[in-house]
Amino acid sequence: MRNGRSFVSARPSAVNLSRAARDKQAAIVATAARAAPIARRQLRFPMPIVRILLVLLALASPLSMAGGAVAGPFEDAQAAHSRRDYATALRLWRPLADQGNAEAQYALGFMYDGGQGVPKNYARAAKWWRLAADQGHTFAQYNLGTLYDNGNGVPQNKAEALKWYHLAAERGNDGAQFNVGVLHFAGVAVSENRIEAAKWFRRAADQGHIGAQVYLGLCYATGLGVPQDNIQAYMWLSLAAARSDQDAISNRNRVAQQMTPAQIAEAQKLAVEWKSKPER
Repeated sequence: MRNGRSFVSARPSAVNLSRAARDKQAAIVATAARAAPIARRQLRFPMPIVRILLVLLALASPLSMAGGAVAGPFEDAQAAHSRRDYATALRLWRPLADQGNAEAQYALGFMYDGGQGVPKNYARAAKWWRLAADQGHTFAQYNLGTLYDNGNGVPQNKAEALKWYHLAAERGNDGAQFNVGVLHFAGVAVSENRIEAAKWFRRAADQGHIGAQVYLGLCYATGLGVPQDNIQAYMWLSLAAARSDQDAISNRNRVAQQMTPAQIAEAQKLAVEWKSKPER
């Protein structure tokens, strides 16, 4: 709490959180609670790491990231991984990773992170993701950032997490863009800067990231980092609400209480006309 106002977090979503994710969630939400003064409309900011997990779910298999760029053993490893033949996938990916193939390095990191065919080992996941990240592999950069953010396999270091998130964010990763926004918003590992936070929320929101749409909507509702604008707030919250986000639904209803019917109609029109703008 700061200046007598509090940053209120909502309940977690139905995403099945792992222990590591819960720990990470608690740490960042606690930091945000100290750093973000919001209350005059009693709006509820959601737990940011629940949102990040929505992106992690999209990484359920490293197979979808390669795009068929490497033929032969790599594709055979993809096929083996998809049928959960992890021993074969590991046997085929390891030589490619040793030869410097970034996709194979990312895949090995994924297997060690999830304990797929090998004992779960965050340190080894960090090793392989770092090798791929150093070559510009966006998802490896993002995932390495989460390891530093949570202190898994590497010493916890929010500044290092921000560095890797920022690299992935610049390359268009919406989850990383959201994380960069959260850290700037809360003043973690970087000076508190709501304008910079809103900029990153906007980039992720434009790509359809639900958490970023919620946060951007709340920024507009409270005038933090952007000019206060209930129409924009209602629009962004409506986009997330349309995907059954409960935080968005409840906050949109609170914002609506401050609006005229004409303003609500305008915001609804903007939401209907909105189109996602993928950066990659």
